[in-house]
Amino acid sequence: MNRARATLALFVADVFAAVPRKDQRAKSDCYLQGLMLDGRRKSIQAMAARLPDGNEQNLQQFVNQST
Repeated sequence: MNRARATLALFVADVFAAVPRKDQRAKSDCYLQGLMLDGRRKSIQAMAARLPDGNEQNLQQFVNQST
């Protein structure tokens, strides 16, 4: 499991390297984890509830306002 987390972290860092703000890059990691976790619903609210550090408002801002 740790190996998969490390691989995901490298993937996220590569994909979102062009995002200029550090806080947006952190939210991108949380958002991708939410998409990949089990669960039928992939809405912001449902993903935030499943994530240990899921903050619905932060995820909503990432999706709607990030460049």
